[in-house]
Amino acid sequence: MKKIYLGFSVAMLAMALTACGGQQAANSNAANNNAAPAATTATAEKPAAEATQAETRTLKYLDKEYTVPSKTERIVITGSMESMEDALVLGVKPVGAISVGGKFPEMFAPVTGEAQSIGEKTQPNLETILSLKPDVILGSSKFPPETMEKLGKIQTTFPVSHISTNWEANLLLLGELTGKQAEAQKVIDDYKKDVEAAKVQLGDSLKDKKVVVIRVRGGSINIYPEKVFFNPSLYADLGLTAPAEVKAAKAQEVVSLEKFSEINPDYIFVQFSTDENKDNPKALEDLQNNPIWKSINAVKNGKVFVNVVDPLAQGGTAWSKVNFLKAAVEKLSAK
Repeated sequence: MKKIYLGFSVAMLAMALTACGGQQAANSNAANNNAAPAATTATAEKPAAEATQAETRTLKYLDKEYTVPSKTERIVITGSMESMEDALVLGVKPVGAISVGGKFPEMFAPVTGEAQSIGEKTQPNLETILSLKPDVILGSSKFPPETMEKLGKIQTTFPVSHISTNWEANLLLLGELTGKQAEAQKVIDDYKKDVEAAKVQLGDSLKDKKVVVIRVRGGSINIYPEKVFFNPSLYADLGLTAPAEVKAAKAQEVVSLEKFSEINPDYIFVQFSTDENKDNPKALEDLQNNPIWKSINAVKNGKVFVNVVDPLAQGGTAWSKVNFLKAAVEKLSAK
């Protein structure tokens, strides 16, 4: 009987010890489980921070830094016709783009097929831009500060330069935003090679000749400073001499036909768009029929070239420069 009791006691003790050990193990596991969230959070915080950093990147444009999403696939172009031309060069299709007279110009058809109009050049529709949920906005350096501020509240906005001498920076910016840096650089390099070839082709044939680009706007003749519009292609790139009147111009300048005839160019490149002459759609025709116009050397010798590139081309962009150079050299070298 004692043996049975002793055996029973030993069994009970073993069960008690087992239960106690199990409870301690459970308590230990519970303690570990309670501590786990802190450890997990601490471990998870670092990847989260790294992920946040990875979701954005910093781009430098004209000596200023901008933070943009790591992927900038949804691009809206507003105000910057320069960026529209760059998009054409690189085959970038914006989700929102500039319309002219309520529609997209034909020259931009290759990149605007799926785009939505966000308004005219100087009249961006902020509500439409917001609805497109852009990753980045390409605005214009011509925009007033208040417009840039409003756009900046929607998404990071670049004030894309309208100055011709910044054409390379503009193209490289779009290339970097879209992963097409190599394509952008090749366009720049190829253009510079073409310029050197053009200089050889033209030689000294234009040494003493006056070559001028004008834009007929609002029914009037406009000339531009030496570093504006298509002028850098002629004077800086090809090395032609700018007439004194062009050198003296401070901005786009309206000149009378009488004044222009005094310049008496040997070659004239005319850009004319009916969209820019709605009040006088026959302005070019009237100009061509004017006796004073007919007295100019270029006119008398058949050296007036109208719209050798699309009349809406901005002049100081990769697309404008590449296409104008090709057309201009062909016309200037013709006998």
